[in-house]
Amino acid sequence: MQLPLQHQTPRLVAWLGYGGLVPFVAFTVASLVEPQRSGTWQQLASNYGAVILSFVGALHWGFAISPLQLGDARRNACLAWSVVPALVAWLALLLDPVAGSALMAVGFAVHYLQDWRLVKHAPLPGWYLPLRLKLSVVASVCLLVTSYASRV
Repeated sequence: MQLPLQHQTPRLVAWLGYGGLVPFVAFTVASLVEPQRSGTWQQLASNYGAVILSFVGALHWGFAISPLQLGDARRNACLAWSVVPALVAWLALLLDPVAGSALMAVGFAVHYLQDWRLVKHAPLPGWYLPLRLKLSVVASVCLLVTSYASRV
């Protein structure tokens, strides 16, 4: 069974994806508007970032166990990779907030590269990579700005 290669992001997918950015944006705005509490906003943003980074890693687990036509090597690579973002997110929470946010931003970037590699081997919808790029960029920028605001 192959997924349809549609190029327009389905409305529900767009609402859920962009809706998932609301906490990132809200914590960033709050850290800039209320600088005396920026450390609190930064901690909330980091915690949420760790959850979301773990979630995007789980996408590859889902692809690996789906009926996509993946060879055994690619399927095993998806399974192995799927746990890496959660480990990176956990490690990021143990670090200094700025270093942790930077590590999560790198985690989102590397995961996007893994998505890009997977698309070469799996018939994923045409909207998948562009949406993942937008979501990853906004999440990463928000994490970095919020952590920077907590230092100023």
